[in-house]
Amino acid sequence: MTQAAFRLKKNVKTLLDEAAAKTQGISPDAAQAKLGDPNTLFVDIRDVRELERDGMIPGAFHAPRGMLEFWVDPESKYYKPVFVPGKTYILYCAADWRATLAAGALAEMGMEQVLHLEGGFEQWKKAGRPVGARPHKEAREAPAASAAKT
Repeated sequence: MTQAAFRLKKNVKTLLDEAAAKTQGISPDAAQAKLGDPNTLFVDIRDVRELERDGMIPGAFHAPRGMLEFWVDPESKYYKPVFVPGKTYILYCAADWRATLAAGALAEMGMEQVLHLEGGFEQWKKAGRPVGARPHKEAREAPAASAAKT
C-alpha cells in the first residue's frame, strides 16, 4: 500500500483542531504569573527521557501522557490525589501538540480549568523562563517517609 492510498478517517491536524476548539491555551507570560499559585498545578506530560534531558518547570507534577486519563479519574485504580476539583491545571509538553490533545481528552472527561501551555516547554525555555531539574524519587518522597527511614 502506498502512502497516497493510505487515508485515515482523522489525521493529526484534525485531532489537534478538534481538541483546540474545546480547550483553552495559556500564554507563557500568563502561565509564569501562576507559578507558585497554590490553586494551580503545572502538569508535565512529556516522556521521562525528555525531563531528564531538558529539565522541567519548577514545581510541576509529572504525569506521563499515556497515564494521564487514568491518573485523573477518581474511579481508576491509578488515580493520583493531586487531581482534585477547584484547581487550575496547566498541561505542557515540548511543542504543545500532546498537551492540546491531552487537554481535549480531559475536557471530554468533564475536568474544568484545564489549560495547555501555548508553544510548549520549548518556547518556555527559549524565552529564558524558570527551568529546574527533574526531581528524583528520593527528593519527591514526603518528609515523614524520609524521616521514618532514618
